Amino acid sequence: MSHSHTTTGRETGRHTGPVNTEQVLKDVNILGSLNDQTRKVLSKDATIFLAVLHRAFNGTRKALLQRRVIRQAELDKGNLLDFLPETKHIRENDAWKAAPPAPGLVDRRIEITGPTDRKMVVNALNSDVWTYMADFEDSSAPTWDNMINGQVNLYDAIRKQVDFKQGEKEYKLRTDRVLPTLIARARGWHLEEKHFTVDGEPISGSLFDFGLYFFNNAEELVNRGTGPYYYLPKMESHLEARLWNDVFNLAQDYIGMRRGTIRGTVLIETIPAAFEMDEIIYELRDHSAGLNCGRWDYIFSVIKRFRQNPKFVLPDRSAVTMTVPFMDAYVKLLIKTCHRRGVHAMGGMAAQIPIKNDEEANTKAMDGVRADKLREVKAGHDGTWVAHPALAAIAADVFNTHMPTPNQMHVRREDVHVTANDLLNMNVPGKITEEGIRKNLNIGLGYMEGWLRGVGCVPINYLMEDAATAEVSRSQLWQWVRHGVPTAEGKKVDKAYSLKLLHEQADELEKNAPKGNKYQLAAKYFASQVTGEDYAEFLTSLLYNEITNVSEKTPAAKL
Repeated sequence: MSHSHTTTGRETGRHTGPVNTEQVLKDVNILGSLNDQTRKVLSKDATIFLAVLHRAFNGTRKALLQRRVIRQAELDKGNLLDFLPETKHIRENDAWKAAPPAPGLVDRRIEITGPTDRKMVVNALNSDVWTYMADFEDSSAPTWDNMINGQVNLYDAIRKQVDFKQGEKEYKLRTDRVLPTLIARARGWHLEEKHFTVDGEPISGSLFDFGLYFFNNAEELVNRGTGPYYYLPKMESHLEARLWNDVFNLAQDYIGMRRGTIRGTVLIETIPAAFEMDEIIYELRDHSAGLNCGRWDYIFSVIKRFRQNPKFVLPDRSAVTMTVPFMDAYVKLLIKTCHRRGVHAMGGMAAQIPIKNDEEANTKAMDGVRADKLREVKAGHDGTWVAHPALAAIAADVFNTHMPTPNQMHVRREDVHVTANDLLNMNVPGKITEEGIRKNLNIGLGYMEGWLRGVGCVPINYLMEDAATAEVSRSQLWQWVRHGVPTAEGKKVDKAYSLKLLHEQADELEKNAPKGNKYQLAAKYFASQVTGEDYAEFLTSLLYNEITNVSEKTPAAKL
């Protein structure tokens, strides 16, 4: 009987890959350019690992995405969401808990987030924060260069060899204290990586991001006192969490690592997932590092999933705050659920950027950050997000004052009783205004224009916008046109009005932008999404082909 592996991970600490390398690498192709730097992360062994992941899990991934389509059809008929009857026994059982926090994840009070370009990686790790979420998802445009060089940058940062010089400026990791714990955010299950194909199909972006980071760095991270930690975005059901758990188990077994070493924090940023929080933690219980409130994506998901239902029409984006009923209910349920299961309940993003030339406006903006963080820490959150290093001190001051303990898992929030109706309570005071529509268009166009140039994190009006805010913008416009709502000024929002304002805003933005900008291309795509007719599941999927550069074909066997 032939053995499929030359040696086992237990013997060597590293899986050496199947004997029949040729067989595994057959029909695996890399369609993006490679150089000496990128070959160190996309080695032959790493490529084999990615191919193994794809063949093991891509079928399940596609089936789960199809379940989303079926569920959407039900919601389009006017059905509502509810807690699942078939998992009631999991929700009602007080006995089970998730794993205790992993090394480097006990105290996560301030997390900075941002893309994985080299400068951001150095600046984030030098910030006065507890963890850094290095983002391959919504604050990165998934060009091949961004994705593969991001892996190189994290590989180097983990080994403290990331210092570099740009012009006269040197970027160096600080050496005066322990650096923040690194957490990588992989792309969601819906996104593909078209520059890496297996058997003629693109690999899942999730598996590509997870797999390269894990294969190259898991042992190194453990040796340095932390581990392979992830943020897991855009999930819509506990079955999607089960798939991640299966991926984690296979990956750990493959390299001979103890199961439970990987940890994943799940972003609860879709309305279906809010009804399955217990179940999501349960599926990942050996690997769970808690849940996070992805606030903008959550609002986007509420509009998206109930877009055909007139009862779910929301007012201007600025009126949909964290204190409106459906947002307040979601936050409270998340904190209660996490603490009952012994995991972190992470707060949301402060996206503000310091306003350097206007002290009064800056003070007002920073006071807003302080109030938001105070609301979070008093609600029972164990930590929070900032997008800019300057905000870390404000957030830390609030959390240090009100949370002297490493986390607040002891704050059980047994006073909270959230029903399905609470999660779906769309009683949101506010108006729909022309100014609100123009703001949505500016943010949507501004973000999409940057994304089409390969930039996934775009400063607009002193806020660091990522894909989620653009999604809210276009979804609101779609919804308002679809249901023909009137503005506060008495104008009916219809297709012609929406497109007229879109073209006015695009022309104005283009006029004030440098040559070679992509505002008209952004407007072309945006126009297809704001007429109440076509509706793409994700803007990023809609735009992806514009930033793919399928160039030379490297058969993996030749790596």
